[in-house]
Amino acid sequence: TQPEGMPPTAPLRVVGAHTDSPNLRIKPRPELSRAGWALLAVEPYGGLLRNSWLDRDLGLAGRVVVRTSVGAAGAAPQELLFHDNRPLLRVAQLAVHLDRGVNDTGLVLNPQQHLTPIWGLGDQEEDFTAYLADQVGVAPGEVLAWDVMAHDTLPSARLGRQQELIAAPRLDNLASCFAAVRALCAASAAADATGGTAYRPVVVLFDHEEVGSRSERGALSTLLPATLERIVAAGGGARADLLAALSGSVVASADMAHATHPNYPERHEPNHPVAVNGGPVLKVQTELRYATDGVGAAYFRLACEQAGVPMQVFVTRSDQPCGSTIGPMTAARLGATTVDVGAPMLSMHSARELGGAKDPAMYAAALTAFLAPA
Repeated sequence: TQPEGMPPTAPLRVVGAHTDSPNLRIKPRPELSRAGWALLAVEPYGGLLRNSWLDRDLGLAGRVVVRTSVGAAGAAPQELLFHDNRPLLRVAQLAVHLDRGVNDTGLVLNPQQHLTPIWGLGDQEEDFTAYLADQVGVAPGEVLAWDVMAHDTLPSARLGRQQELIAAPRLDNLASCFAAVRALCAASAAADATGGTAYRPVVVLFDHEEVGSRSERGALSTLLPATLERIVAAGGGARADLLAALSGSVVASADMAHATHPNYPERHEPNHPVAVNGGPVLKVQTELRYATDGVGAAYFRLACEQAGVPMQVFVTRSDQPCGSTIGPMTAARLGATTVDVGAPMLSMHSARELGGAKDPAMYAAALTAFLAPA
């Protein structure tokens, strides 16, 4: 957003999140036929929990790139989206009778051999291109390429004795995207009502975080710096004004956080318990797998206090590595104070994850206060 009358050197408040989640992606030549079954070849995307994709009813969704008849030869191809929520695929698990030791030795899945989903019967390979053409309403010859993934078709649900929990796919990290967009809308409305703010609020939703952010729309790209420069330029500023603005700016990297697991408490730092429905989570790691330092932590604590929500702190065990986020790379790209935050959850990177029903509203309230500090 570009608040009216704001000087080009005004500092920014940025919330960054990512839209992608681990899943199974369809290969360029996916058609397979084996033992009388029709299958689709897939490749795991990101650090998915492989076993969570077994014996689920899976649909397909994604982007199909087709020829365009508009303009001269060589015109850019057209991108068409589709979402087929019918139960189409299933990764069938081997029966326990044929793997007698599985419950004692554990399930080990080879992604090439054991994650290939079934999508019918027959000795003839099904034409996947024809299926995609039908989904987007073009002839098969018009399909040039695709980015297609499998997804669980089971609807999201409230659960628990008091309906206090949420079971859903892709909470990591669409829950952060939801909270960030809701916060931007609320912060902009508040600024309009009060006549302005000292900060320019920005939300950026990256792709490809789960595979390292190395793309034109990932956090390692020029997407955010270039967009911020254009925002400053739209307000009459130059690059020097952007650099001045960044010196007083703060970024919140919004990604989901691990709640303490009741069946595996030994995997968590004992002095830093994190509870579902316990409020937003500040994430700290001294080797900068998270970007949080004392200054960033203070800004987020103040935001939680302004929002009237509790704040929790996640620290990993000293003898256990942790994951990372867009926070460190965004801090390095912008040279701005950055803090890593999230909402608590269980089953991260599963096909179906578990969170608290109260946490999304508290998460959004904290990010609203972060974008528009009082």
